[in-house]
Amino acid sequence: MIDPAFRPKYVSFDCYGTLIDFQITPVTRELVGDLLTPAQFDRFVVDFRALRYDQVCGEYYAYKQVLHDSFARTCKKWGLAVAEDAGQRFSDAVLSWGPHADVPGPLKKLGEHYPLVILSNADTSYLDVSVPKLGAGFHAVYTAEQAGFYKPRYAAFEYMVDQLNARPEEFLHVSSHTRYDLMPAYDLGFTNTVLLDRGYDPPAPVYGYTKVDSLEELNDLLGL
Repeated sequence: MIDPAFRPKYVSFDCYGTLIDFQITPVTRELVGDLLTPAQFDRFVVDFRALRYDQVCGEYYAYKQVLHDSFARTCKKWGLAVAEDAGQRFSDAVLSWGPHADVPGPLKKLGEHYPLVILSNADTSYLDVSVPKLGAGFHAVYTAEQAGFYKPRYAAFEYMVDQLNARPEEFLHVSSHTRYDLMPAYDLGFTNTVLLDRGYDPPAPVYGYTKVDSLEELNDLLGL
């Protein structure tokens, strides 16, 4: 649990999934939904999510290609043909997404009290489109493209810490992803982390995060 007396130097966020509503399943359904039974499609979605994670554990390369390659690996596993324009269709979808309904008001309020930072698993051009939709001012926005690494690579977090000339324990880091964010953050000494629970990952409380169900609940914990 966050110490009520803790006053972070920065409140950092994951972006896609945490702040922006990550709606990749409708595009996936357009591409392969007619080729699978409902139960098979649900399993395909799970496999696609796992392979997206695996795809970013190596060297950085463009996010549109990450989406295409992880989708292609999933299709190969299921014996399905891969649409040549799949990566572009996923990329276009990302640019169309907006914030979760619980984000703009509470995020703006939080930003009136603390400098807000984003550390995102995407190229800078995606954040240039998505961040203005969030309705809050940000002190800094860092991307995998800038860092040269995707989360969960530790170097992505180290890039943010170095750029801000801060220490991990000075951050309050908020994410809806345990595997991409909260587990590596724990290993790197981020002692104040928050799971904004949107149902993406199974619980892993051993990593010491505080769980909230909305940004308003986070603001309440911070006494705002």
